Amino acid sequence: MKTIIAALLFLITVSANAQPVKVHGQLHVDKTQLKDQYGNDVVLRGMSFGWHNLWPRFYNAGAVKTLHKDWGATVVRAAMGVEPKNGYIENPEWSKETIEAVVDAAIKEGIYVIIDWHSHHIRLDEAKTFFKEMAAKYHQYPNIIYEIFNEPEYDSWADVKAYSTQVIATIRAIDTNNVILVGCPHWDQDVNLPASDPIKGYNNLMYTLHYYAATHKQELRDRADGALKKGLPIFISESAGMEASGNGKINQDEWQKWIDWSEKNKISWITWSVSDKDETCSVLVSGAASDGNWNEGDLKESGILARQYLKAFAKKKKF
Repeated sequence: MKTIIAALLFLITVSANAQPVKVHGQLHVDKTQLKDQYGNDVVLRGMSFGWHNLWPRFYNAGAVKTLHKDWGATVVRAAMGVEPKNGYIENPEWSKETIEAVVDAAIKEGIYVIIDWHSHHIRLDEAKTFFKEMAAKYHQYPNIIYEIFNEPEYDSWADVKAYSTQVIATIRAIDTNNVILVGCPHWDQDVNLPASDPIKGYNNLMYTLHYYAATHKQELRDRADGALKKGLPIFISESAGMEASGNGKINQDEWQKWIDWSEKNKISWITWSVSDKDETCSVLVSGAASDGNWNEGDLKESGILARQYLKAFAKKKKF
């Protein structure tokens, strides 16, 4: 009876309001699956903004609204650059303001938002300070997802695990519920390592997998399948269709294989990136408006395809 009531409540909510957070509410992790407050499986799909310190002009409510209302994104990712010029280390207050503009807009839009510590290196003290502040400010909002380490480059899993455990403890001292994403070694490729030695003692953790479809193919999907079989919950917080460099031709066949694989396994996925850099993976052409309302002429091939994918799932109410 409880299951039937939960299902009815879910259907009523979906028909009443299509805002994802109003539909799903507080997310949690059950074994390998992301679920909502009613126990239903959830697959989030959306876009990542580019490095905040390089393309801050897109970090605004208009861009978030367009990604939600026009593209059909149910989640956006605010990628806070840490080490580069004008990043968090050099300019922390401005960095936080820029990220919070996207977070606040996502809350208003009723979609989920990832607060991404966009770094390739361990900066434990700075990360703890930042996430303590973010958790204190946003712990009451079910929209929030914390990504505590974007792409570890050369750090071992032992080092990443030790770092992550301390940052998780900092967040959980304030925010006991919202999902936390943990990075994996080798640019989020080696999901097999935490699968064999996961972090214990904390709930609602997922581990990030990143792919660029023209470079990362069946071998990485096989590795991810092995991690799933061992019980590792995976979240694709960054992906795209071209080479890992962010350039080169889009391999649409492999990109489609990745999306099909993600959907088959009910794994959330996010595409990189909302920016207008002269590279294949930036979805906007140079000079596109800062505050959204983009037409097809404002989009590169990767933007056209990403928008098509997202709109297709949104049309099917797949959120």
